[in-house]
Amino acid sequence: MIYCVIPSDLADELFDKLTAYYAGDDNVKVIVDRRSGDRRRHSATSESEQQKRIQRDRRRPRIAGDTPSLDVDAG
Repeated sequence: MIYCVIPSDLADELFDKLTAYYAGDDNVKVIVDRRSGDRRRHSATSESEQQKRIQRDRRRPRIAGDTPSLDVDAG
């Protein structure tokens, strides 16, 4: 199932048009996004604790040094 999500601000303009456009496709459903505001909860931590928080890169760090060359005999 594919959901075609329309922002609520554009629903009056686009909902009927997109519903008619995708009427023949049973795999597409047109819906209106009715969420409002920021869904993230604000934590009760103090501002100084939030400043201490460190964003870390999740990728593995590179191993120090050079990659050894590969001596491959062609024969």
